Amino acid sequence: MALHQKPHARDAQFDDVYASTELSVRIPKYTFPEHQRDPRHVYGLLQDELILDGGSRQNLATFCTTWAEPEVRQLMADCFDKNMIDKDEYPQTAEIENRCVHMLANLWNAPHAASTIGCSTTGSSEAAMLGGMALKWKWRERRRAAGLPADRPNLVTGPVQICWHKFCRYWDVELREVPMEGDRLILTADEIASYCDENTIGVVPTLGVTYTCQYEPVKEIAAALDRLQAERGLDIPIHVDAASGGFLAPFIDPELEWDFRLPRVKSINTSGHKFGLAPLGVGWAIWRERADLPEDLIFDVNYLGGHMPTFALNFSRPGGEIVCQYYNFLRLGKEGYRKVHEACYETAQFLAREIGKLAPFELIYDGHGGLPGAAWTLRHDADAGFTLYDLADRLRTTGWLVPAYSMPANRADLVVQRLLVRHGFSRDLGGALVTDIRRAVEHFARHPIAAPMTEHEAGGHNHAGRARHARTTASIG
Repeated sequence: MALHQKPHARDAQFDDVYASTELSVRIPKYTFPEHQRDPRHVYGLLQDELILDGGSRQNLATFCTTWAEPEVRQLMADCFDKNMIDKDEYPQTAEIENRCVHMLANLWNAPHAASTIGCSTTGSSEAAMLGGMALKWKWRERRRAAGLPADRPNLVTGPVQICWHKFCRYWDVELREVPMEGDRLILTADEIASYCDENTIGVVPTLGVTYTCQYEPVKEIAAALDRLQAERGLDIPIHVDAASGGFLAPFIDPELEWDFRLPRVKSINTSGHKFGLAPLGVGWAIWRERADLPEDLIFDVNYLGGHMPTFALNFSRPGGEIVCQYYNFLRLGKEGYRKVHEACYETAQFLAREIGKLAPFELIYDGHGGLPGAAWTLRHDADAGFTLYDLADRLRTTGWLVPAYSMPANRADLVVQRLLVRHGFSRDLGGALVTDIRRAVEHFARHPIAAPMTEHEAGGHNHAGRARHARTTASIG
């Protein structure tokens, strides 16, 4: 009897996915399964699991790409089998990576963009760590050449993303994170001199601070370091953390001097999968000149079929994101990137204006002079009947993720709510968000919370907060 004629085979072939025997039982969660399954059934199961996630387009906490053109999705499928590290087997993908490096060096005004050095990474965090490693190695070289001890390096920053805390802990560097004071929520030039000394490997300004979306003044910080060198002989380099701003400032504010136009800027990291519009999984580290990257940080491997220099914390990694980054460079150019980001800024500034009109809120950032976003806090004299953690929790009931969090030292007393506008978030969606924020504020005015939510309750995935919210509030009104 032919296989397709056997009753059990025929039934399995024509069964509806949700009428199948396999889906009538619980699937394994924490033990490795014994038997294989029909691919349609497994795909259906995983689709069901994934719908329990939030909608990424409504996630206004993330900086990362959540919308892409169909051609990008197709290129990702075309490249799923390409290992970026294997440059001998995939020479054209390696060439595309090389082109992106030099295009970015050109975009950031490197003096010799065609001959400088850089690399792709799995994201801006890895790129930042590579920049930090180069700073430490160059500092150590200078100290040893002068016969001085090199065992107490420090790094000066403003309020930085967690990757810099990791770098300093992993590579045994003292982090001198300049605390916030009063209304100053970023690093400015005024604080530099008192935090730098002969053991400072570098200063890291951020072009788009995670907490408030503001740009730190790189040019002014560089000028302060110039004065410090003239007065005390300390020649301290700058690494710019441009994880977000590196793909915004060149198109939206091209006259802003933050990049390699400033001689003290030796390296820059950015995230291709943020405002670079590439899919998740790619960042970039670029050095001003080849001499700014120590040679002993570059390794040569030959066991994949050819001699390949590599400088990265990861080894094998996908090539699709890099190919898609190049696609965006060719597809959009400066004109296209400018149009995409201008639309984001217009929506962000609209949101900031509308949120600023609501009585309980005080704007901290209005979408001008930094990232396309907005940040606000509760007015100190507002009797709102809720905290920003409560507001964030309530917005989740309509799918929005708008984070609330406390600021770093010395402003841990200040709780802020922040949103980011990315490619694919339209003015119409922005209007829907404003409507839901307004409804939430009106709801709390009618039903103030007797015991407002704390930061601890709002932590993690907010499950405890959701349960508490369900017990103490009615549905959106």
